[in-house]
Formats: sequence, structure tokens, C-alpha cells
Amino acid sequence: MSGVVDLAAVKAAGEAKTKAEQARAESARQGGGGAVSPASLVIDVDEAGFETDVLQRSTEVPVVIDFWAEWCEPCKQLSPLLERLAAEYNGRFVLAKVDVDANQMLMQQFGVQGIPAVFAVVAGQALPLFQGAAPESQIRQTLDQLIQVGEERFGLTGIVVDQEAGAESAPAEVPAGPYDAQLETAAQALDANDFDGAVVAYKGVLADDPVNTEAKLGLAQAELLGRVAGMDPQQVRKEAAENPAQPVAQMAAADLDLVGGHVEDAFGRLVETVRRNFGDDRDAVRVRLLELFEVIGPDDPRVTAARTALARVLF
Repeated sequence: MSGVVDLAAVKAAGEAKTKAEQARAESARQGGGGAVSPASLVIDVDEAGFETDVLQRSTEVPVVIDFWAEWCEPCKQLSPLLERLAAEYNGRFVLAKVDVDANQMLMQQFGVQGIPAVFAVVAGQALPLFQGAAPESQIRQTLDQLIQVGEERFGLTGIVVDQEAGAESAPAEVPAGPYDAQLETAAQALDANDFDGAVVAYKGVLADDPVNTEAKLGLAQAELLGRVAGMDPQQVRKEAAENPAQPVAQMAAADLDLVGGHVEDAFGRLVETVRRNFGDDRDAVRVRLLELFEVIGPDDPRVTAARTALARVLF
């Protein structure tokens, strides 16, 4: 990881581009650089294979790194989306998935404070992309900017994908579950920024299956994104600063905090607002905090810490 820095601070872009070109030429000389199968666009990466699978590969194509864990509920929503986009972008970037529980050193080296967290490596240079919940439109915009940087600054034009490769060995389709169609409809509405439609679809699943984890997470995300969609961030921040105990102002600011990846700030803001209020106002803030817990997932350590803090101010 020596020398891996934020792209915004890279002064030797020309040198990195030259090294990337040399690496591609050497790969071609050795018979590499040919078409790859669609399955090669999404890979699991560990500490032992990071040099080859990420750093070396980043001389040919931008590598997007998804830091995730099995217990992380938002990861279960984000990771499939990133995998779908990797297939859709068809070789413009490669998705590397890193299980943080099994690769603590990589997590520390990238300075990951919470998951899901998404970084990229381009020509051996690393940069953060985003952390926490993010709508598909924002993710697409980020990926487009990443690809543009890769092309313009480092000459990375992506890799060729052979759509027929591995087709014969494709696994049989898994039978659809009882709510798969409804969940897919909800996910499509969420991707299209139809937050009201997504809310209705997720609530339809929960009406029949109140403990459906995917629907609970999706509903919490849809409601959150629907609330922030029409906000003026500057005005919301101003009102929150001027009214530190006002529940509505603080809940709106907490929504912005969470969408921006500032999870602990969002939780701390609402815990403090609960402490400052009583009666219906206190209960409204408490309920909003519980809703934001659903977005992050009950097993996330930040949720555990915030639950403890909430209990202290309530009891």
C-alpha cells in the first residue's frame, strides 16, 4: 500500500500514466489483455491477492472496491446494485469485494470508518468514492466521473468482455421466492427515484411478512431518500444550527447526515435532541432514530453504540 494516496493530491499523474501504459504493454507481450468473461467483472479480494487483483489490475481498468460484511444490512442492498452496474458498464470498471471481517488490515489501510464504504484504485492510486446509503443516480454519476478520470489522466479505456465466455457453465436459476416479484418492483421504483412507489411496494411485502429483512431495509431507505429529495441542504443546516432543540429541524439535518455517510453525526444529533425534549416531540425524534437504525442495520456497531446512548437519555 506504500504510495497509495487520494487522486486529488496526486502530482505525478504523468508518471502513473506511463507506468500504467508500460504494465499494459507487458501484459500484452505475455499474452494477457484479452477478452474476459462477465464473471471476471466482480471478484472477491483478500489481503494476499490485493497486489495482483487490485493494484496490478488497476493499470488496465479502474477497480472499484466494495468494503462489506455479512452482518451489514445496508451492504446487502448496495452490493447487488454495484454488481449489476459492473455488468452493465461492461468492462469500464471492475468491482472488487472485500469482506472487512476477514481483511482487517485492508480496512485499516484504506481508513474505513464504517461500512458500506466504496473506494477506487486507478493506475495504483486510491481514492474514496462514497460511504453509506446512496441513490443509484448518485452512484452512476460517481462511476462516470471515475471512468472519465481513468481515461483522461491515465489512459485506461477498460477491458474487453466476451459475453459468451462461461455461458455453458452458468448455474441454474434459483426458483423465485414468494415476494421476489414485489421486492423487484420496489427496487426498480427505488432506482427510478420513485420513492413513493417504492414505499408502497415495500409496505405491501411487510403487510404479509412483517419480519422480511429486505423489505424493512428497503422501506427505511425509500422513506429516507424521499424525505431528503426535496431538501435545500444549506437551508436545512442553517435552521438546525439556529434551533438546536427543535425536533423537525434536527430530524431533517440528521437525514442529510445519514445520506451523506455521516452516520455517527446523525445518531448523535438525534440522541441529543431526544435529551432536550419531552412528550410527543421526544417520541417523534426517538421513532425517527429507530427508523435510521433500520437503514444502517441492527448489527452495525454504530447502531449498538447509539442504542446505548439513547437508553441513557431515556432512562
